[in-house]
Amino acid sequence: MNYWLFKSEPGEFSIDDLARRPRNTEHWDGVRNYQARNFMRDEMRKGDLAFFYHSSCAEPAIVGIVKITKDAYPDHTAFDPDDKHFDPKSDPDNPRWVMVDVRLIEKFDAPITLGTLKRYKNSGLKDFRLLARGNRLSVFPVAGKHWNFIMSLR
Repeated sequence: MNYWLFKSEPGEFSIDDLARRPRNTEHWDGVRNYQARNFMRDEMRKGDLAFFYHSSCAEPAIVGIVKITKDAYPDHTAFDPDDKHFDPKSDPDNPRWVMVDVRLIEKFDAPITLGTLKRYKNSGLKDFRLLARGNRLSVFPVAGKHWNFIMSLR
């Protein structure tokens, strides 16, 4: 099993939005970065777990855990001219972008804030991608040691 982190702006799609979906499940669409896409397409698998991270908000934080319930498949929003994630260069016969389905496993009672995570950047979270300068990816792998350390902060 692999571990991941998914970033989402809570004003766009929050963990509470996911909790309101049927079966607490939704497709994770709109990823428009090739490296993040490659992670989803080539490495992410059904059964993997991911942290749900609220970004670009007053208090960025890991707010819960989701499970990948469907392997990568074409992101249909890329083909819809009325969708904000439309990509005119994406071709349904050779899709450029993918999405996965995720199901909410747990919403944390107390979010693990970015400030809390930063306190451990030179110890238990050394080399954790979220804390790296210039990290802009919305989806990325989390090493098992980092996953376990973050889980111990709960």
